Amino acid sequence: MSLKNVKNEEKNKVTLEIVIPKADFDAEVTKVFKKKSGSIAINGFRKGKAPRSVIEKIYGKGVFYEDALNNLLPAVLSEAVKESGAEVVSQPELEVGDINDEGVSLTAKYFVKPEVTVKEYKGLEAERTVREASDEEVDAEIQRTRERNARTVEVTDRAAQDKDITDIDYEGSVDGELFDGGSAKGHKLTLGSGSFIPGFEDQIIGHSVGDEFDVNVTFPEDYHAENLKGKAAVFKVKLNGIEYKELPELDDEFAKDVSEFDTFDEYKADVKAKINDRYSKMADNEVETKLIDALIENTEADIPQCMFDEEANAMLRDYEQRMAQQGIGLDMYMKYTGMTVEKMTEQLMPQAQRQVKTRLALEKAAEMEAIEVSDADMDEEINSLAESYGMKAEDIKNMVDPKLIAADIKNKKMVEIIKSSAKITEKAYVEEKPEEKAEEKAE
Repeated sequence: MSLKNVKNEEKNKVTLEIVIPKADFDAEVTKVFKKKSGSIAINGFRKGKAPRSVIEKIYGKGVFYEDALNNLLPAVLSEAVKESGAEVVSQPELEVGDINDEGVSLTAKYFVKPEVTVKEYKGLEAERTVREASDEEVDAEIQRTRERNARTVEVTDRAAQDKDITDIDYEGSVDGELFDGGSAKGHKLTLGSGSFIPGFEDQIIGHSVGDEFDVNVTFPEDYHAENLKGKAAVFKVKLNGIEYKELPELDDEFAKDVSEFDTFDEYKADVKAKINDRYSKMADNEVETKLIDALIENTEADIPQCMFDEEANAMLRDYEQRMAQQGIGLDMYMKYTGMTVEKMTEQLMPQAQRQVKTRLALEKAAEMEAIEVSDADMDEEINSLAESYGMKAEDIKNMVDPKLIAADIKNKKMVEIIKSSAKITEKAYVEEKPEEKAEEKAE
C-alpha cells in the first residue's frame, strides 16, 4: 500500500489518496482465481480446469477484481489511516479510480474527531441535596423485612377475612357461557390485594373452607378484553383453604434473626444509616451529573452526526446482548412491544449525544490537565474489568485496545479533578406534595 496524499479540504473530514501497488493487486487476483476457478464451468474444459485467460475472455478481464479488492481493503485502509495520523470516527466513503500499470488508485473519505475547546473545567458549580431518612421510611423498610420473614399459618377455625391468602377454584360465565381465561383451580388470592375484578375479593370474605358459592361482578368498561367490557359475570367459587401471614415481633430476637446486631435498637439505627448512605450516594451522583452538564456547556465542538449514530448503535447492540443473556431476542422484543430499530435508536439518541459530548469534553480537559496513566493504573483497571465480566486479566488484555483502557482511566481521573475543584452548595431536601407531583406529571 502507498499513501499518496492526505487532504483536509472539508471540515471534520479527511481524504486519503491511496495506491495499491500492481504487484500486490495482481497477487491477490491470482489468489481469487485459484480459489474460484474450481467452481467455474466452461464448455470444452473440465469443470475447474479452464485457463484464467479463457475465463477472463468470456467474463471480462476484471472478473476477479472486485473480490481481490474487497480482500485487500481492510488492511490497506487500516494502514493508510495509521500512516496519515488521522483520528477517524466513521466508516470510509470509498471511490475506486483507475486500475492500470501502477496498480489500483482509490480515495477514502473519513469523518475525523472534531477540534474541541473547553473553556473551563475547574470551579464548576453545583447544588447538592441533603436528605435524611425519616422515621416513616425507616419503619417502612423494617416492615418490608418483617413481611419477608413472616410465617404462613393455616386457618381452620374461622371464616375468610381481609388480608387472608385463599386457595380457590373458580369458573366464570357471561350470559351462561364460559369465557376464555375465566377458570382456574388452586389459585392463590390475597383478599384485599385488588388483583381481581372489583367486588370479587369482597364476596369471598365471610366464607369458610369447603364453601361453594357464586360471586357476581361486572367487568369494568375499560377492561382489556373487548368481549367482556361492562358485562355482568357469575363466578362459581369453591374455597379450598385459608392462610394468613403471622408477622414476627419487633424485638431483639427479630434483630438477631435478620441482622448481625443483638438488639432491635442497634438494628433500627443501622437501617437508618443505610438509607442515609443510599441518599448520600444518590446526591453524589446527581452532583456529578450536574457538573458534567456544566462541563458540556463550557465545551465547543462541531461534532459529526456519525459519532452520535455510532454511539446509539453501540448502545442498541449492548441492549441486544443483555436481552440475549435473558433468552430474549431483539426481534421478539420488537414484535411484542411494537418497537422498531428506528424507534429504539431515536429513543437512545439523546443519551448517545450526551455520552459523546461528555467523552470529548473529558478527553480535552484531561489533555489540558496533562493527565498520565501509569502501568499500575492499567493493571488496576484491567483487573477491575476482568472481575466485572468474570474473565481473566490476560483475556481482557488480548480483547481490549490498551489505548481505549488508558482513555477511560484518564476520563475517570478527570472527573475526580472536576469534582474536587467544584463549588458545591448544599440544600435540604423538601418532599414534594402529592398535588405538586400530579401537576408536574401533567405538564
